Amino acid sequence: MERSAFADRALTRRFPEVGARLPCVRLCDLPTPVTRAEKIALEAGTGPLFVKRDDQSSTLYGGNKPRKLEWALGAAQAGGRQRVMTFGGLGTNHGLATALFAVRLGLACHVVLVDQPVDAHVRRRLQELLAVGAELHYGKNLPGAALQALRILARHPRTEIVPTGGSSDTGVVGCIDAGLELAEQVSRGELPEPARLYVAVGTGGTAAGLAAGLALAGLRTRVVGVLVTDILPPNPRKLDRLARRGLRLLARAGAPVEAKRVALELELETGHVGNGYGHRTERGSWAVELAERLEGLHLETTYTGKTLGALLVREQDRDEPVLFWNSYSSVHPEGPLPDWPDLPRPFHALFQTES
Repeated sequence: MERSAFADRALTRRFPEVGARLPCVRLCDLPTPVTRAEKIALEAGTGPLFVKRDDQSSTLYGGNKPRKLEWALGAAQAGGRQRVMTFGGLGTNHGLATALFAVRLGLACHVVLVDQPVDAHVRRRLQELLAVGAELHYGKNLPGAALQALRILARHPRTEIVPTGGSSDTGVVGCIDAGLELAEQVSRGELPEPARLYVAVGTGGTAAGLAAGLALAGLRTRVVGVLVTDILPPNPRKLDRLARRGLRLLARAGAPVEAKRVALELELETGHVGNGYGHRTERGSWAVELAERLEGLHLETTYTGKTLGALLVREQDRDEPVLFWNSYSSVHPEGPLPDWPDLPRPFHALFQTES
């Protein structure tokens, strides 16, 4: 995981000057493959359905998070930071990925957590966070999380903040790279140019970056971001701003990009959050079961299940090729987990009541 210019990234093949000026650490094994989900398409009545297997983005921990962290943690290291801080729900995938990779890079990692429905997955995730070396802080809600963050910064003022979901300017750059990577796969004939690409939207950095990358590559694919959160949910204007912030960062690094002139094909699909972040929906659970039964594709009910469910409803009886971006990791930390009493005391009540 050394800092490098990375000539093997789609982004640096297109803009070599960026690789020389933007720090990055190697966390991913790219490109991730594209597969065809013929059985799901047949049963759900959609056109040709392809899956971008970003669940395999890293042998340590996959999904969309390592793509953002390559650039976000690269910036932290280049700035001489010794610790990072990030945020998420109790069952956060982003928090786990950040802690896992940060600690491997020799950085201390604070993870500030807010409430979501507590189940066996959430309890295991808290134990996994502790096992990989995260320093956990229970904010409960947004004001409490802000207070916890201020306390951490008071003790460690040079802490690098990695925003929730990794959706910073540098994080978006990692997803622009992903869009360019997909465009290269289309040009090699690995899949036809998708009419639409469906991806989960929590903080929105992945959807924004993908739309920017595809636009830079000249593809007409429309990115459909499926909103899965009611906690500070992004709107279309925020997604547009995120994309253009990433593009402006590339321009400052020397890429011949005019952020204002890039025409983004990006929309936000709502109506799939259900009762709130982390709550299951009937359609999302159906999509999870369908993917596992027909394709052996393991999804979850918070992000990717809701996203595939939205795709299958919207694409029914259409015949255009579409792409599902699997942002959930199929690789998980191994090894023994600590006992829950080893967690900081504020988390103990989450294990002492049944859900």
